[in-house]
Amino acid sequence: MKVLKALLIFVFVLGFAGCKEEPAVVDDTISTFYFIRHAEKDRSDPENMDSELSQKGLGRAMHWAEILDEVDIDAIYTTDYERTQMTAAPTAVKKNLTVQIYDPALIDLEQFKADNLNKKVLVVGHSDSTPDFVNKLIGQEKYQQIDDYQNGSLFVVEIINGITTDMRLNFNCNCPD
Repeated sequence: MKVLKALLIFVFVLGFAGCKEEPAVVDDTISTFYFIRHAEKDRSDPENMDSELSQKGLGRAMHWAEILDEVDIDAIYTTDYERTQMTAAPTAVKKNLTVQIYDPALIDLEQFKADNLNKKVLVVGHSDSTPDFVNKLIGQEKYQQIDDYQNGSLFVVEIINGITTDMRLNFNCNCPD
């Protein structure tokens, strides 16, 4: 009986000694969001709430496609307006992506982040919705509404393992009027 007990204790101790704790596997998650306001709109008809882009705006849309050329964009979202879709179109064509429509007033932020986990995403919005969306994503009221004649801001929000960083860049466009 003593031998059996000693043998059980030996096996028990050996079992624990042989168990090494496996290092935790860390899966890095990196999601990057590029936010821009639509390019310059055609202001010839002040009553038109869904105006297209002006010639300068078309040039800026092409300029955005060049700026984002080296970025492996996985998804593109725009609001349901001609000017936002026209702004995204050159990038969408270059990247062979279908533009997805979103409504800034109805966006489910957590679902949006989950849907775009580990992706690089372009979001085209407006002077009010773009900084508002960025603020929601970063969890603070950092950015104000964009001036109505300012179309060159690029907001970059990166979420790495749940930690969010952001920056705002400004690009001039020597696009023809």
